Amino acid sequence: MVQKIPQSDVFAVIDLGSNSFHMLIARHAAGGVHTIGRVKRKVRLAAGLDKHNILSNEAMERGWECLALFAERLQDIPKQNISIVATATLRLAKNAEEFKARAEQILQNKVNVISGELEAKTIYKGVAHTSACQGRQLVIDIGGASTEVVIGKGFDALLYKSLNMGCVTYLEQFFSDGTLSSKNFSNAILAAQKVVKPIQQDFIATGWELAIGASGTVQAIQEILAANGLSDMLTLQKLEEIQSQAMSCKTIKQLDLPGLSEERRLVFVSGLAILIALFRSLKINQMGLAGGALREGVLYSMIPELHNSDICKRTLNNFMVRYHVDKQQASYVAELSVSLAKQLSTAWQLDIGNVQKVLSAVACVHEVGLIVDYKLYHKHSAYILSHTDMPGFSKIEKQIIVGLTASHRGDLDVKLFQTLGAQELYTQRLTRIIRLAVILSMRRRDDIVPPVLIDVSDDEVLSLSFEADWLAQHPLMQSELEQEAQYQSRVGWDIQIKRN
Repeated sequence: MVQKIPQSDVFAVIDLGSNSFHMLIARHAAGGVHTIGRVKRKVRLAAGLDKHNILSNEAMERGWECLALFAERLQDIPKQNISIVATATLRLAKNAEEFKARAEQILQNKVNVISGELEAKTIYKGVAHTSACQGRQLVIDIGGASTEVVIGKGFDALLYKSLNMGCVTYLEQFFSDGTLSSKNFSNAILAAQKVVKPIQQDFIATGWELAIGASGTVQAIQEILAANGLSDMLTLQKLEEIQSQAMSCKTIKQLDLPGLSEERRLVFVSGLAILIALFRSLKINQMGLAGGALREGVLYSMIPELHNSDICKRTLNNFMVRYHVDKQQASYVAELSVSLAKQLSTAWQLDIGNVQKVLSAVACVHEVGLIVDYKLYHKHSAYILSHTDMPGFSKIEKQIIVGLTASHRGDLDVKLFQTLGAQELYTQRLTRIIRLAVILSMRRRDDIVPPVLIDVSDDEVLSLSFEADWLAQHPLMQSELEQEAQYQSRVGWDIQIKRN
């Protein structure tokens, strides 16, 4: 019989939420964490709470049945690598110990019922480790029985509160008849605004640069917006339009919005009402979707070397290690592309801080596709990037990085940039820079990189200037630059090569 070896690099987090139970399985490797399994079951534990906060036997049975499924997967993972947390419903339930005792017996691990404040801080940590943290962030997570509201910066939660409202409890309180009436929505929104009011002034006074949603409600709304061909950024106007569309369906049973999954349908309207109340009370202009929340916060807390590390750097290093990227070459391309960008920053009004982040990232990942094949490696690289999470980079930053990677060599297709909206011209300009940097560093040695000057005219013609005899001494480089001038000319981008 083969002896089982504990998977010491594998970690499991189980979240006993008020709406769903989740299990996240991840492997710690190459300086980062990689999800290797997710299991989710709709338990709706909060629906089992009566007016005296006694959890029904039926709700507990649903929970225990789910945990029996999870227990099978935990057998191969060391106990010290397993963390199980329970949230609002088991904080509220007077008979929570009964549920917890049986759950621990099933899972053969301790269940930690965490406070609302700890839940809020852990959610923020999960967002900070998986999303693009830029300045102060407002993070909102609408759960089944509680809603966490946090303002943080970097990895630190500065102001945080757990509010007694959730999509399951509000479903029971305000939509129990299944009717999507103006009255039911108004009552739910007003009740939520009343819950938010005590924290309203403190949160508005603290302020934030970016609002992020970390819940299924926000994800569901983004999917509805995408199905309607709209931008995935949430605004109050969009939420109110979705409310009107929902009300036209008359009942929850008949609720059928493009992009809304059947799994989310039951608790969608109650979550939507809470979100509208938060937008109104906190004067939120727009909101994006976070890459992670409570489970990711617990996971990253379990791995000490990932605490407070530079997320972008960790993400890029992870790519380079996993795909055996030449780090020295990545450094050459990054340094040269940033140097070219700085010379063009005034003419093109480039924010060098943002440009350096993007160009350095492209330099680190543009060769990941070499592990597949050389001929189309830029396309392989772009495919891998587009299908892999990039913690530390926003959605638009990732789109730009994928576009630059796909376009850094060979024939150009300007259609690739048309989906970038306001970032189209910016990405085209960075494409011109990164293509030149890759060519100029083709010898893969820093002592062969030429001292090149670059300028641009009002009509977007790039001028490259070299020392008088440098190109004559490097005929292959000259040939490659002339070829590049032809590539760019085909899409209307002109380059002049000069010898000083």
